[in-house]
Amino acid sequence: MRTRAIGSQQVGAVGLGAMHLSSRPDRPTPESAAATVHAALAAGVTVIDTADVYCHDDTEIGHNERLVATALRSWSGDADDVLVATKGGLVRPGGGWDFRGTPEHLHAAARASAQALGVETIGLYQLHWPDPSVPYAESVGALAELVDAGVVRTVGISNVDVTKLDTAAEVLGDRLVSVQNPFSVEDRWGEPMLRRTEELGLAFLPYTPLAGVTADGARAVSTRAVAAELGVSPQRVALAWLLAHSPAVVVIPGSTRPESIRDSAAAADLELSAEQLARIDDAPADPSRPTTFAH
Repeated sequence: MRTRAIGSQQVGAVGLGAMHLSSRPDRPTPESAAATVHAALAAGVTVIDTADVYCHDDTEIGHNERLVATALRSWSGDADDVLVATKGGLVRPGGGWDFRGTPEHLHAAARASAQALGVETIGLYQLHWPDPSVPYAESVGALAELVDAGVVRTVGISNVDVTKLDTAAEVLGDRLVSVQNPFSVEDRWGEPMLRRTEELGLAFLPYTPLAGVTADGARAVSTRAVAAELGVSPQRVALAWLLAHSPAVVVIPGSTRPESIRDSAAAADLELSAEQLARIDDAPADPSRPTTFAH
């Protein structure tokens, strides 16, 4: 698989978002989940995105991290180069979602994540969401302390605007290697954020990269038309469009089946023509979809 950089590490241009292996009400069995992770690795995936709160509720915090760790240990190949990216800063009281971005929580959560993953040092630790009750500089400052203490190797941030990105860059310096925000064929309101990420030399990890692909908007329709011409899935075209959109992008589509992650991984080697890219680029936005990101 073609590679992209996250910090100093080269990873496959297509990763695996592992959230739905644990958070869905009808989540797969552990054996089926491991089969999906193994299919991803066999297809060249070398970055897996997880989080401590990818679970049903706060009684099973770390479920997805433990599942990923188990799958990696049972992989028959060499998983030494796999970058596992996890997150902290949210909690799941009663199955809901709440912010918890205090330095005290982040220090404890990162150490718990390292234990769940079975590692001494987490490869990439991301602040999951800004906590409106905590100054952002304090939250990212805790991540800097985690790097300095050897608990995590590199740091990322998620669900942020340009102002918060600049704050994080100032506090974290070269510890900061990535940004994870929503971005897809249909939802492009985050373009300024992507361009600022490029300017800072960071990786951009779009989550929900397949949002709207099956919808009725003009951009989705154009994506499906290109897919029909090429004889591939619209999802593969949507991921290839993202990869062509910026060299900073590493896509992390979610998957619960080996077949779907194998199809997604093939997007790394799908080259769209300039005309096909332009057709998707120039299609008008779907007015029914949100155009701003509220956090």
